[in-house]
Amino acid sequence: MAQLTDDCFAFSGALLPLPEMERLIAERITPVTDTERVPLRGARGRVIAADIKAPLDLPPFDNSAVDGYAVRHADLAADGDTTLTVSGRLTAGARADLVLEPHQAIRIFTGAAMPQGADTVFMQEDVTIAGNQVTVPKGLALGANRRLAGEDVPAGRVVLPAGTVLEAQHVALLAALGIVEVEARRRLKVAIFSTGDEVVEPGANRGGAAIFDANRYLISALLEQLGAVVTDLGILPDDPAELSRALAKAAAWHDLIITSGGVSTGDADYVRTAVEKIGNLVFWRIAIKPGRPVAMGVIRAAPRKDYAANAGAAFCGLPGNPVAVFVTFVRVVKPLLLRLSGARPQQLLPLPVRVAFAYKKKKDRREYVRVALRRAADGEIEAFKHPQDGAGILTSLTETDGLLEFPEDTTSVAPGDRVGFLSFAALMG
Repeated sequence: MAQLTDDCFAFSGALLPLPEMERLIAERITPVTDTERVPLRGARGRVIAADIKAPLDLPPFDNSAVDGYAVRHADLAADGDTTLTVSGRLTAGARADLVLEPHQAIRIFTGAAMPQGADTVFMQEDVTIAGNQVTVPKGLALGANRRLAGEDVPAGRVVLPAGTVLEAQHVALLAALGIVEVEARRRLKVAIFSTGDEVVEPGANRGGAAIFDANRYLISALLEQLGAVVTDLGILPDDPAELSRALAKAAAWHDLIITSGGVSTGDADYVRTAVEKIGNLVFWRIAIKPGRPVAMGVIRAAPRKDYAANAGAAFCGLPGNPVAVFVTFVRVVKPLLLRLSGARPQQLLPLPVRVAFAYKKKKDRREYVRVALRRAADGEIEAFKHPQDGAGILTSLTETDGLLEFPEDTTSVAPGDRVGFLSFAALMG
């Protein structure tokens, strides 16, 4: 079944506000339920299906944080140096069965288990050695340079909640806990295609009025970066009947279908018509720039003699201009993908930067402006608007560092104002 109900995005206004779209996605979309066991080495990018608890303390035993000398803090003089007899040596991985007697010290190395009776470690560069004796200075606090068992993670604590998208640091934590596989949601299956008689495959024969298709390559790369399994259906003609057949066929075996082009109001924009024949287009305009004509809906699967995996699929129709495709993907499609995959929502935190240009916009619309960052003479980071801001200017993405986000209630900014900046890394990660 489609994970998106027919009425979940019903909206009667002229333009759907972006916060309302985000709220509806969070409330009304059900994640895929299928899970699978995934080896830790292949787990990066996967969404864990259930809370993961620590099976042991991390670290599993008290150990030294430095190379030095383990001592009993009770043996130390409060008003001067203390000389102790070195009675043993402990390296990382050695058996921790040495016992530290009163007025003794044990030579210890980083990661080695603390000997019985020891509670404090002096760094080797802070002590004086004479034969088998070590003199330590006064003033070191009880427990200094000692890592306690479980100080990072106590056994039984939830270390990664369900919905975590595993990155390298998460994989490292699981490995440190001895976990070798995780229960993960299955990868989302996404079909993509472009529309338009003017669009041809890169490398193909290009007529005088044709352009090479960049959108499918952009969407596919973004989807793969988010861990989806992508089916590329190529370029489909501007034919409502053919579009309907392709959409219905793809809906039987995919969780989501993404198209680019053909969702505006022009006479040659056929995707909207095709979707309405075999599903429901429940909204098709969002209060965002660039990218206002972005659609979302549900498509019924085509009847099959064999068993189809789905009765239908979610649908996203993106604009035809590549910059608008990028902006609507990271701000509209990505939240939907995260929700469908069972991932926790990503909190985008725009970082304030100083604007080096003047700008005006309409009220009640979220706008994203492509900017490059430079350090000003006073040390501040300043944002410079790309000189070409058309939705078809691909170099405005390759020659910039990210997007300035202008909220709905903003109508103008002046040089020196501070505006939230979203890096491409944050948007695409």
